[in-house]
Amino acid sequence: MLKGKKRFFVLALSAVIALTGCSGNSGGNSSGNNGGNGGSESSAPSESPKTGEEQVTIQLHTFGNEANYNWTQTIAAFEEKYPNIKVNVNVLSEKGDTQEAIQKLDLAASSSEDMDVIMFSDPASYAQRVGLGMVAPLDEFIAAEGYKVNEDYKVDTTLSGKVYALPGKFNPWYVLLNKTHLDEAGLAVPTDWTWDDFMSYAKTLTTGEGASKRYGTYFHGPQNGGWMEYMKLALANQPDNTEFLKEDGSMNFDNPLFRKTLEMRVQMEKTDKSATPYTDMLSQKLHYRNQFFNQAASMIMIGSWMNTEIGGTEQFPLNFEVAVAPIPKNSASDEGGYTMVTTDYVSVAERSKNKEAAYTFVRWYTTEGQIAQGKNVPAWNGVDQSQMESIIDTILSGTLTPEKVDKASLVGTLTNAKSSKIIPPVTYQSEVYKVINEEYEKLIYDQQGIDDVIANLNDRVQKIIDANK
Repeated sequence: MLKGKKRFFVLALSAVIALTGCSGNSGGNSSGNNGGNGGSESSAPSESPKTGEEQVTIQLHTFGNEANYNWTQTIAAFEEKYPNIKVNVNVLSEKGDTQEAIQKLDLAASSSEDMDVIMFSDPASYAQRVGLGMVAPLDEFIAAEGYKVNEDYKVDTTLSGKVYALPGKFNPWYVLLNKTHLDEAGLAVPTDWTWDDFMSYAKTLTTGEGASKRYGTYFHGPQNGGWMEYMKLALANQPDNTEFLKEDGSMNFDNPLFRKTLEMRVQMEKTDKSATPYTDMLSQKLHYRNQFFNQAASMIMIGSWMNTEIGGTEQFPLNFEVAVAPIPKNSASDEGGYTMVTTDYVSVAERSKNKEAAYTFVRWYTTEGQIAQGKNVPAWNGVDQSQMESIIDTILSGTLTPEKVDKASLVGTLTNAKSSKIIPPVTYQSEVYKVINEEYEKLIYDQQGIDDVIANLNDRVQKIIDANK
C-alpha cells in the first residue's frame, strides 16, 4: 500500500471509531434476503481451496466471547479436520460488547496487527470496513467451489456486486414473553398477532406505580446511533422495502410504516405508559437482559441470540416461565414470519498473508462449524428444517433451567421466521443512524412532533447522501 493511502486509511479508521456506535450484542441495523425459512437440498460444502501441507497459523479477530461462541470446542473441531491450519482467537470484548470490539478492531488495524479472519456483528460495520479496504473479496474462492451465496445461505452478504463475507448464525428477531405474567393476566402465547395486539398486551401487563412499576414492554433503542431495529417496528415485517434507505439509495422516511413506528413508540410511552421511558433507559443505563430477567418488563423484542440465555444463566437465573412469539404484523391479513435478521459477517482480512487458509476457515465455520459450535441456528441452508428441534435442544441444554422455556413456541417462531429482501448497507450507514437517533430523541423529549421528525430526516439525510455521491 502506498504511504499516502496508508495515512488516509489510519485517518479514516480514526473517524470510524468516533462514528461507530452499536452497543450490546446486536447494535446497528439488521439485514437478510428473501430466501425465506425453507430448508435446502444443499449438502456439506465441497472442499475449500487446498492450503498445502505447510503449517500455518491464522489470526481470528472477533467480538464473540467464549461463553457465547464456544471457541475452544469450535476451533478444536476445525483443527481436527484441517490439521495444517491453526487458529488463534483474539476476543475483542470479553463481555461481548460490539461497540468495544469494533473500536479495538479499528485500533488493531491501524497499528498493523496481523489479521486473517475478521467477524462483524452488523451490516453497517461490515460495509464501513469494506469501504475502508480492510476486507478482501471472496468471489474467486466462491467461484472455485461453484456455489452461490444467496442459494447456500439464508442471508445474502453481497455488497456492491461482490461478496466480502459469509454469514454465520441466523438470528431472526422475536418477542420474548414472561409466560408467568401472561398466565396471570389470562393472555395466550401469540402465534400470529398484530401490533395492535402487542400494544394491548403491553397495557394489560403493565402494573404498579413508581419505582416498583412493571412495564408491559421495554425497547432497548435507539441509542448512540445503534439498536436501530427499534425504529423499524412496523417496517420490519414486510417482504421488501424494510430499510431507512431504499434499494436505489433514496430515503424511505415518507413510508407510512415508518410514521406508524413513531406513532406506536409515542403512544406506548406517553399515552399508554406501557413501555419503559426512553429517558430511564439512557439515564439509568438500563439493559434488556436486566429488564427481562429481573421482571421489570414482561415483553422484549430482541434477537434470537438470546436462545443461549433464555433458559437462565449464572448471571441471569430464570425465575419464571418463558415463551416466544413472532414479531407482530401490521394487519391480520399480512403474511407472517417476516422479521429483522442479524448475522455474523465472517470475512478475510485484505492484508492477510494466508488468504486461502483464512477462507477455508470462513467457509467451514459458516457451514459445518455452526453445528460444531452448538450455540446458534445456522444461516447455512444445508441444515434441514427437520433438524431445528434438535438444534434448539442442544442450545437450550447449555442453560440452567431449559424446562422453563416453552420450546414449542420457540421452535415454531424460528421455523416460520424469514428475512426480507436484503438492501445492501451504504458505507455511510452510521451517519444516517446517528441522525435518525437524534431526531427521535427530540420527538420523545417533546421537542418536536412526528411531522417535524420526518421533514428533518428528509432534509438531513439527503445532505448525507449528496455528500457521499
